Amino acid sequence: MGNEVFSAVAALALGAVVGVVLFVPFVAVSYRRRGRLTAGRFVLWAAALVYFWAIWTYTLLPLPDVGDYRCAGVNLDVWAFVGDLAGARGLTDPAVLQLALNVLLFVPLGFFLRVLGGRGILTALLVGPAVSLVIETTQLTGVWGLYPCAYRVFDVDDLLTNTAGAVAGSLLALAVPRRLRGSRVTDAAQAHPVTRGRRLLAVFCDLLAVWLVTLGAGVAVQVWLEYVVHDHAAVTDGAAASVAATVVPLALWLVVVLATGRSVGDLAVELRWRGPLPEPLARVLRFLGGVGGYLLLGALPGGWAVLQFAFAAASVVLLFTTAAGRGLPGVLSRQRLADAREDPAHRSE
Repeated sequence: MGNEVFSAVAALALGAVVGVVLFVPFVAVSYRRRGRLTAGRFVLWAAALVYFWAIWTYTLLPLPDVGDYRCAGVNLDVWAFVGDLAGARGLTDPAVLQLALNVLLFVPLGFFLRVLGGRGILTALLVGPAVSLVIETTQLTGVWGLYPCAYRVFDVDDLLTNTAGAVAGSLLALAVPRRLRGSRVTDAAQAHPVTRGRRLLAVFCDLLAVWLVTLGAGVAVQVWLEYVVHDHAAVTDGAAASVAATVVPLALWLVVVLATGRSVGDLAVELRWRGPLPEPLARVLRFLGGVGGYLLLGALPGGWAVLQFAFAAASVVLLFTTAAGRGLPGVLSRQRLADAREDPAHRSE
């Protein structure tokens, strides 16, 4: 039971980390391919991401310790499981449970291939054994040479049962209405109403992207100092990493807003700003009223931290009290929000 719990926790943790990194690109792709992002589709993709890692964690983890390492065997006898089932004593027999688990493990694969990818049984028949073969080969080669021999049994019957699970999942997905299946473009070119929820999603994308860039810049500098420059004192001091973590996201958002008129979050959810002020001035004001202003205040000495807090508080209040959540950037720039795909002939300032 301990191994199963460890594998489940590892799958959730890895899925969460990768999900955080890919969230903003995922939102952007969803709005460009389907015109919007629904909660149901987001949950399905999140489940698929966790499932992807679950396959690997359940089949490969935990890795054995060198001191306790034992070489496992190989089963190349096709249909050997039939004999095992013939001698089984009830549904709780290990042979029955092993077969059932091998089938169930790949049911989500076939389901996701049809619902999210729009692919049917033929694809399940190809992808199922391909994924299973990669897993079995990884085990057979001792994680591609990491261990001297296989630490789990390579079983050719697993290819059959895993494929059966993928096909079963593909058939199960037929219960999902056709209009909800597949990744094809739907009404992505049509303008959709700008709601407060959509604006909140844009703000969340901005905050998440800023955090990732900040973290990435700081880590990159520390790695460079440690392994390229070999300046251990600078690594311990952390000043260079702190400067990079402040300057890089600030510069990136400034360039994006001035060049496109929109923040990273606005670009992700296809929002655009309209208003009477000259566009260059409006872009500067939006930058100062959004992530840019928050980051600039955060760069001030510690005694000025109250200004950053007041800025954040005002931003939150205006986000929930202004039309469509245009917030502080919209108030400062005297602009309203519009769908980026809005017909120019129907725009009104």
